[in-house]
Amino acid sequence: MKVKCLNSSAIKTRNLIKKTFAQLLSEKKQLDKITVTELVRKADITRSTFYTHYDNIYQVAQEYQFQTIELLCNEDLILYTREDILNYFDNIFSCLKENEEVYKLLLKADISIVFLEKLKKIASKKIIEALRDNYNSKYLELDVSFLMDGITIEILKYFRNEGKYNLDELLFNLKKWFNKIFA
Repeated sequence: MKVKCLNSSAIKTRNLIKKTFAQLLSEKKQLDKITVTELVRKADITRSTFYTHYDNIYQVAQEYQFQTIELLCNEDLILYTREDILNYFDNIFSCLKENEEVYKLLLKADISIVFLEKLKKIASKKIIEALRDNYNSKYLELDVSFLMDGITIEILKYFRNEGKYNLDELLFNLKKWFNKIFA
């Protein structure tokens, strides 16, 4: 992102741009149908203000994805126990729910697969690190992979309106299967 120092004014402007972007995405239903001209008009900002913060519309979309990835990548967040892992799942789903409408629109595009793969890779790594000493199985990585692949597919189906289950049901079942596999 362009602006390095985020003072309160810059944060407000970025939030306005992101909010307006989300509104336009909701109206247009496709990322490639949104223009900078349309966004700045609707947000009542200048083009130069937009370009101070972002290079293009796709960078605004990426920021939503990066926020989620940042939450998961938090280096200070170390998972020690099964309870930590279950809380980690809560955090992931909470973040997805907070931006649910935007993710529904973003994850309809094929670039969403890259985003979900990153989420899965980060979460899997943290879970494997947490379980390595306490889960006595040579199949730890395989078991985590099956669990995370399954939930990733179901999340994608949910956001593409192809799934049968809502986010709360997916979280409930993720925890249930985690407890069964890693009992």
